[in-house]
Amino acid sequence: MLNATVRQSICLRRSLSVTVASQGSEAVDRGRQVRGFEEIPLNGRNGYINLLRFWKEDRFRSLHKHMERSFKTLGPIYRERLGSQEMVNIMLPADISELFLAEGLHPRRMTLQPWAVHRDTRQHCRGIFLKNGPEWRAERLLLNREVMLNSAVQSYLPLMDDVARDFCLQLRRRVEMGRRGEGNQSLTLDPSPDLFRFALESICNVLYCERIGLFSPSPSLESQRFIWAVEQMLATTTPLLYLPAGLLNRLRAPLWMRHATAWDLIFSHAEVRIQKGLQQMQSKQRAGSDGQSRETYSGVLGQLMEKRQLSLELIKANITELMAGGVDTTAVPLQFALFELARNPSIQERVRKQVQSSWATAGGDPQKALKQAPLIKCTMKEILRLYPVGITVQRYPIRDIIIQNYHIPAGTLVQVCLYPMGRSNDIFWEAERFEPARWEKSGQKRLEEEGSNSTFRSLPFGFGVRQCVGRRIAENEIQLLLFHV
Repeated sequence: MLNATVRQSICLRRSLSVTVASQGSEAVDRGRQVRGFEEIPLNGRNGYINLLRFWKEDRFRSLHKHMERSFKTLGPIYRERLGSQEMVNIMLPADISELFLAEGLHPRRMTLQPWAVHRDTRQHCRGIFLKNGPEWRAERLLLNREVMLNSAVQSYLPLMDDVARDFCLQLRRRVEMGRRGEGNQSLTLDPSPDLFRFALESICNVLYCERIGLFSPSPSLESQRFIWAVEQMLATTTPLLYLPAGLLNRLRAPLWMRHATAWDLIFSHAEVRIQKGLQQMQSKQRAGSDGQSRETYSGVLGQLMEKRQLSLELIKANITELMAGGVDTTAVPLQFALFELARNPSIQERVRKQVQSSWATAGGDPQKALKQAPLIKCTMKEILRLYPVGITVQRYPIRDIIIQNYHIPAGTLVQVCLYPMGRSNDIFWEAERFEPARWEKSGQKRLEEEGSNSTFRSLPFGFGVRQCVGRRIAENEIQLLLFHV
């Protein structure tokens, strides 16, 4: 039986195929001659010289800005070589639809070789993030049931809601402690550390059904090291993508050692949590055999263990990847959301009024409350348009395709560049402006009236069966915290 995500993907694919076929016929009627792959505008001819330039100019820190400048200079499609890697970059929704039509049954994206080399050298199993083909698909469909389907969301949403409420109560106490005179309350803080702690506390509650105490006055050193490790792992991943990770590992290069050490800390922290979760699950099973009541939801780890459809090693691999990937994807968008709402008080007030109205009628049900406050979701989508966490969505098409009248052979790495797309005035009206209303029905209608393609303009978590497996977790964490703030 196909899950909802797969069915939706197939239906969309069918509708797109009609549109694309029609567009293709029009191109033939105009007598346009398809141009060769080598004619695609090229950003720097030598991949290794490009790589040296990236290192020298520290472009890896601002790769999204480099992509934006390149599109402005070269047009809506260009090629780039970095080291031995060559890629085609695109940004227009119509071109993105062409790419996804050719992704196949087992969509493939660039393998993060630094991660893969770490797994292999440490003899860890690879999770679905590092897999392709039938093996990936089989594991992914099993994980979807625990983290993506509506039934799963209904199970773990109360756990997220508890964390979000506690976070806001802590903020309120800090505001009250900072009272300056009668009725004058204020709070000045750097929200980044607090939001990273919130994200880790929330993802651990979902995965292990356990609070780890990051909101205490003195959170554990172990958890602080985990957050540091995630930051280090992400910072070192991008530059290592274009270097021979296996060779750097053998040479014990400093950049590689920083990356590997960060992953070792992540795995060590996850192992402690997983072992504790296993012990708790075994205790519950013993209690259940004695006729005592058992909890109906035991976290993602417990659900996977109880169903026994994946081996313990595969469960550990995927739980670790979910844990590592579930911090920055929540904390960073929340920082930008608070920033934009703070400097747009009229929008903030509109969101607040809708939230207050929703809460008054939701009866404490977080899912119902979010459903009745759609501006929260619009705010999240607008933040992820302006400040995407992942800056590309990648595919290797399984057949030759034509984009912008250029021929692209099957097996070519094609990247959808999210930051330039989100900031383009050709795709979004007043693109630099923070305006959640553009995602409401009225905003969508305006796009249709202007003749803009509204499909594939929002891809912060990817698309289809290969979209981010933690998408529903991240989306609900972001929305719940904004709701309670």
